[in-house]
Amino acid sequence: MPIETQIRVATEDDVPVLRTLIDASVRGLQAEDYTALQIDNALKTVFGVDSQLIADGTYFVVEARPVDAAKRFVIAGCGGWSRRQKLHGGDAWTEQRLELLDPATDAAKIRAFFIAPEFARLGIGTRILEACEAAALAEGFRRFEMSATLTGVKLFGARGYVAIDRMALDIGGGETLPVVRMEKRVDADRC
Repeated sequence: MPIETQIRVATEDDVPVLRTLIDASVRGLQAEDYTALQIDNALKTVFGVDSQLIADGTYFVVEARPVDAAKRFVIAGCGGWSRRQKLHGGDAWTEQRLELLDPATDAAKIRAFFIAPEFARLGIGTRILEACEAAALAEGFRRFEMSATLTGVKLFGARGYVAIDRMALDIGGGETLPVVRMEKRVDADRC
């Protein structure tokens, strides 16, 4: 399906749509990598809207519509980056590390990517990632890191990220969520 897209910074007005999108994305795209119980618990803890990213102006949405349709644009995906210490988790996540990073020594955090299942594998995630990297580079960051879901490892690996280690996030109910900490370095002369 050929689509038209546009990208913009997310606003607080987007939050209700983002909540629905995140739930659909996790349930629709991550079921091959996580159990139903892991998905349910992760949606209550680590997955969700991070209002700090929206307030910081570092969270993006891609709106899309089919090229041949008179349909209006809908939010097809979201994701962001952070200049703060927090590596993962939405508002419900208890580890709220909000200290600012130093671009000279720290890695910008690539965070909270979710794509609507009907728009999966159409370049939405790549478009968001490129916007995040460009914005972080503009602020002086030369390294990026993330805790990628098992589902996201392929996308990020194809975009130059390498696995650093594996983590298991405590998501309650005796469940953990395996994720992969990934990193990408950018040469100074590329900037």
